[in-house]
Amino acid sequence: MRLFGILQSLSRLPKDYSNFPKQYVERAMEQVGWRTPKGPQYLRKEIKKKKFRYNMSRPWTEEFRKANEPGTHRKKIFLEPVKEWSFFRGDRVEVMVGKDKGKQGIVNYIVKERNWVVVEGLNCHYRFIGKQKNSPGVLVQSEGPLLVTGQVSLVDPSDNKPSEVEWRYTDEGEKVRVSVRTGRIIPIPKMAEETHDYKERSFYLEQPKDTKSEEISKITFEPKLMTFEQDIMNHLGIKEERQPHRTYWY
Repeated sequence: MRLFGILQSLSRLPKDYSNFPKQYVERAMEQVGWRTPKGPQYLRKEIKKKKFRYNMSRPWTEEFRKANEPGTHRKKIFLEPVKEWSFFRGDRVEVMVGKDKGKQGIVNYIVKERNWVVVEGLNCHYRFIGKQKNSPGVLVQSEGPLLVTGQVSLVDPSDNKPSEVEWRYTDEGEKVRVSVRTGRIIPIPKMAEETHDYKERSFYLEQPKDTKSEEISKITFEPKLMTFEQDIMNHLGIKEERQPHRTYWY
């Protein structure tokens, strides 16, 4: 839960799918056009890009950098402001528009900067990847994003019907999502606390090649009064036969 709290506190950056530190994400997104040379005689000034076009790629990836290279001109994107974000990975939602209207699915991807959610197995389209001159590429199926402001709706678990939600407080002071139609609490799924790098122990099935938790908790370090090189030589049975040259202080 501590990790999840850190991710939530950095919600302005797309942290839903990684445990990368904030500093790393900022460095990966950084695009500097001009910067003063290093030296005490120069004031630290720089001109860098501050507005980015967000897409389905995460900001630390090469695809995101290519989409935001200098000189790329695209239409402006206008977003409807969302006061409080109410969608999380693992939520069951119903599609309200398009060919999959009326179908329900699980949210498996979120891009808050574009008000996007991706529903597993719904709103799919086909595209070619790896297309070259001598190769037609491979046709793959991709799930397209849906806007949370009108294209999807959360499903009330009490009757499995779509409903608008709002945030309220319980008598104990806990902030919860509540269905406007029925007044029932819609709990935040456990999947929202996971990333690709961090998995809940209760939901993760241990694989044969995984390191056992007992091995991880073992303390194997033994402090010694020797350098790292000396420790390696001692472990491998290597003896130092060279004699240092005599030195004199006068």
